[in-house]
Amino acid sequence: MAEPVIDNRITLKKARQHFVTITKHRHLVMRYCFRCGLYYQGLMHDLSKYLPAEFLKGARYYQGTQSPNNAERRDKGISFAWMHHKGRNKHHYEYWWDYIDIPGSPRPGYGPAKMPNRYILEMFCDRVAAARVYHPDDFTNEMPLLYLTSRQTQRLMHPETARKLTILLEMYRDKGDEAFDEVRKALRESR
Repeated sequence: MAEPVIDNRITLKKARQHFVTITKHRHLVMRYCFRCGLYYQGLMHDLSKYLPAEFLKGARYYQGTQSPNNAERRDKGISFAWMHHKGRNKHHYEYWWDYIDIPGSPRPGYGPAKMPNRYILEMFCDRVAAARVYHPDDFTNEMPLLYLTSRQTQRLMHPETARKLTILLEMYRDKGDEAFDEVRKALRESR
C-alpha cells in the first residue's frame, strides 16, 4: 500500500487551524495545571509552539487528528519542530535525557534522568489535554494511559518517572477530572 501524499504547503487555513488547535490544547493544559496548583507552569506551557521554528512547521504539516510532528517526520525523516520543542519544554521526558551513571557500567552513558515532580505533573496534564484535543468525539478517561502503554514509552523514561506518570494516568482513568483535585490535595498535604 502506498504512503499517503503529505500536503506540506503552508496555507492561511492550515495556519489558522493549527493556531486554534495548539491554543485549545494550551488552555486545557493551563486549566488542568491550575487545578493541580501549578500556576506558573500552566501559564508558560508550550509557549515555544508559537515560535516560528515550531509554528511554521506545525502549520505546514497540520492535519487536525494528530501532531503535525508526525507528518513532518514521515516527510523529512525527522521532525525539526519536535527537536526544537523537546529541548525547551521540561514536561517532556526527552528533555531529561543526558549522560548519567549507569548501574554496573564503569562509564556514564546516555539515558533518562529522574524528572522533578512538578514536570511529571505537567506531563500528566499535557497528555490528558492532548488526548481530549485530538479525540474530541471519542475521548475516554483511559485514552491517555493507553497511549502511554501502547507506545511503551515508559521504558524510555527514568523508572521512577514512568511509575509516577502511570499512577497519575491510572488515577485519571478511574476518577476522571477529579484526579486533578486529588493531586492538588495531596500536594497541599505534603507541604
